[in-house]
Amino acid sequence: MKKSTKVVYNHHINSNIAVTYIISNKKLTLVAALGVTIGIAIFIFMNSMAKGFDKSSAAAIFKTVPHIRIYKDAQISRNLLPENYHNTIPLIINPKIVAQSPNIINPKKIIETLQQQPDVTIVTSEVNTDIFINSGKTQIRGVAMGVDIKQADKMFNISSFVVDGQLNDLEKYPNGIFIGVGLADKMSLKKGDYIQVNSSKGISKSMKILGLFQTNNSNVDKKQTYIHINTARQLLAESNDYVSDIYVNINDYDHPETYAKRFGKLTGYVAEDWKTANATLMAASNMRRIIISFISLSILIVAGFGIYNILNMTIMQKINDIAILKAMGFKGKDVVRIFVQQALLIGILGIIIGLIAATLLISRLQHVYIGGDIGYFPVHYEPTMYIRGIIFGFIVTFLSGYIPAKKAANVDPVAILRK
Repeated sequence: MKKSTKVVYNHHINSNIAVTYIISNKKLTLVAALGVTIGIAIFIFMNSMAKGFDKSSAAAIFKTVPHIRIYKDAQISRNLLPENYHNTIPLIINPKIVAQSPNIINPKKIIETLQQQPDVTIVTSEVNTDIFINSGKTQIRGVAMGVDIKQADKMFNISSFVVDGQLNDLEKYPNGIFIGVGLADKMSLKKGDYIQVNSSKGISKSMKILGLFQTNNSNVDKKQTYIHINTARQLLAESNDYVSDIYVNINDYDHPETYAKRFGKLTGYVAEDWKTANATLMAASNMRRIIISFISLSILIVAGFGIYNILNMTIMQKINDIAILKAMGFKGKDVVRIFVQQALLIGILGIIIGLIAATLLISRLQHVYIGGDIGYFPVHYEPTMYIRGIIFGFIVTFLSGYIPAKKAANVDPVAILRK
């Protein structure tokens, strides 16, 4: 029982000494805490910004791109005889794309099968076609997205970027069309105007503009249009069961690759996930994330070196005190505890202020309007980044205190007191 009391007493004394060293060196303590504050704040802010950029990019992509696209790929003609077929005269042909219809066979059955798969949230079909839009003497090339408007709205949330008109009007008026604001500006069009739409099959339709949309992606807003799926079939002179694409959304859209492989085998068609379709953007995103993580960790480590240097100076200044403590019976582990506690107390102070600073910085920048395709500054509160910041902050400050503390623990009190 006495031994337990002694341990508690020693821990209490160690803590008092650590606090005394912190108070007696207020300026150095504040400098060290400020280093940790800056490190933590920048670490959380930059990683939250990277996460915000990823979410912003994904949100922009998902306005027009599904998590997984299923379609019929064009095939290239091949030799009639296999390459390893010996003792024959090889048949030489000119490899070229085989002219085949992109129509998916029995799309209703495929859609029903996909809807029954776990983690699948929405499945819809589309018929897409290139078109020429005529208004007076002006002609512009565009893309018509033939959609089942209710399902498409659930998948892409089209109604959220409609700026004029009611999206559901596409069901009431089969010959209606929604166009992007960029296209409307180029052709001086507005809601209620009529335009002439010509398809690649030479079919022409007079269509009424039911509304305008704005995705803040200039390429989309200047070219893309939405029409009823049956109208798109008519422009291509196809039957009512013609489907060129089946779109699938899943819960775990961060890991779509495994689902794409499974759906490809399940349907017998090409299943392309959104990351593969946007490989260049994903590579740029990964590179940005690596750079930001490296910079923020470097700043945190620099803050750790600041604590290390300050504790090292404290040890040099308090070397006689350490020798006296060891002569009084304090063990090496007690000395280690004193300086590790000092480092952690400085770290805690810096982490708390750093968390507050990061929160204020994120809050301020969330209301800064950037414009263009981005809108407001893409930074969000990320609880995981706060947790990582706290963990990394404690690790760095612990190591910064432990290394010089081990040096102090090895001090020979006799040699020091002789000096």
